[in-house]
Amino acid sequence: MATQTDQTGPKPLLGEPRDAGRQSLVYLFLLVPMAALVAAVPLAWATGLLSWTDIALTLAFYVLTCHGVTVGYHRLFTHGSFKPNRPVKIALAILGGMAVQGPLISWVADHRRHHAFSDKEGDPHSPWLYGTSAWALTKGFWHAHMGWMFEPRNTTNEERFAPDLLKDPDLVRVDRLFWLWTILTFLLPAVLGGLVTMSWTGALTAFFWASLVRVSALHHATWSTNSVCHMIGARPFKSRDKAANFWPLALVSGGESWHNSHHADQSCARHGVKRGQIDTSARLIWLLEKAGWATNVKWPAPERLAKLAVERHGASA
Repeated sequence: MATQTDQTGPKPLLGEPRDAGRQSLVYLFLLVPMAALVAAVPLAWATGLLSWTDIALTLAFYVLTCHGVTVGYHRLFTHGSFKPNRPVKIALAILGGMAVQGPLISWVADHRRHHAFSDKEGDPHSPWLYGTSAWALTKGFWHAHMGWMFEPRNTTNEERFAPDLLKDPDLVRVDRLFWLWTILTFLLPAVLGGLVTMSWTGALTAFFWASLVRVSALHHATWSTNSVCHMIGARPFKSRDKAANFWPLALVSGGESWHNSHHADQSCARHGVKRGQIDTSARLIWLLEKAGWATNVKWPAPERLAKLAVERHGASA
């Protein structure tokens, strides 16, 4: 993997491997929130340390940071689904950083590489990497869900896959301040919880639920798009890979789990293109457009959807 190159481009596929310090931070910011998520239910049951303030803060920060990733990192910066004004661009970049899924430019580079090599050699997180046997798919699911991030050499060449972002001073600055957005996303819920309850207990429980648990829950919602949505679900549209629509994840992922629809028409601003398909990210883009803060929105065209549609017998996994 480390020496792999794509023959269609002059620049290497992979970037420099993460050094020990950066790799340690990957472990820290993935595993500590996950430990909190695992402990959340028994802790709440045993202690009752879950208040309405904790619930409100958790939901609020989840919605904000989720859409920072789905609307900002993904639909805007990766695929150019719409054109925002400068304040919206910067706000979405910051909110995406507060999801603690990595700096903006490396996230976008990884995702563009995923689309360029989807479910083929070169894809950074395909669940089909090891084959189709039961054991291979089990190993592949782990790799696609989160294992790929623990591989120091599995980095993406930003100059090849995100040159446009590297030329934007606003986005470069936000990218370099990822450490600040990480601190804020963990600190702000605790500060607000303490101020609302006027207690250290309120600050600590808000930190546990609205910081640690919230970050990990959003991690798994995003990772499930890489793993679950490339293994099971409906495939009503033509795509070059195994991306599938998996409706149970639609709400928690902001509409990202309509993944087959997305891979069939990657720059489209709406992923849930059929009636009744929940896509809160598309609704937010619609609101930004109505407010005059977003233009050139690439909404789905009926004629294109008809062209991409497959026969009913080929629509499911």
